[in-house]
Amino acid sequence: MSKIIFLFVTLFGIGKLKYIPGSYGSLATTIFLFFLFHILNFSPSIVLIGVIIIFLISLYAVNVFIKNLDNKDPKEVVIDEFIGQSIPICLYEIAHEGVKDTSQVLTFYFIMFILFRIFDITKPYPVSYYDKNFKNSFGVIMDDVCAGLYVVGVLVLYMVITS
Repeated sequence: MSKIIFLFVTLFGIGKLKYIPGSYGSLATTIFLFFLFHILNFSPSIVLIGVIIIFLISLYAVNVFIKNLDNKDPKEVVIDEFIGQSIPICLYEIAHEGVKDTSQVLTFYFIMFILFRIFDITKPYPVSYYDKNFKNSFGVIMDDVCAGLYVVGVLVLYMVITS
């Protein structure tokens, strides 16, 4: 069971990469979701439900993984990046369902990736609140959820201004 939890919370070992595992986890998520939505034509609503299920499983799995660690937010745990990066991408796909220009989609995916990494690294409030005040799986995951919601906010603001 511990091996399965390890594979889950590290996104099949991506979190064990020596440098910038969070960025690699976010990039892998972005590529994976592009493949799901634009190659396999998965429904964004179904994928979002899957992300919610992964969020719920993560609350348990991350707690088990960090239980005996001094560092309660280890870099190898990147399932939180998967969840946080998935939020803006899924919501973008839901809001723009139907046929889209691939270059426009790639541009928005790139912007969402960069914005998510900026918010995840700089941790503006309330991202920092969860990061500092919850030394458990909830804090590990919620700071990335907030970073993902910041990306959604920026994109909504952009779309309102440009429409």
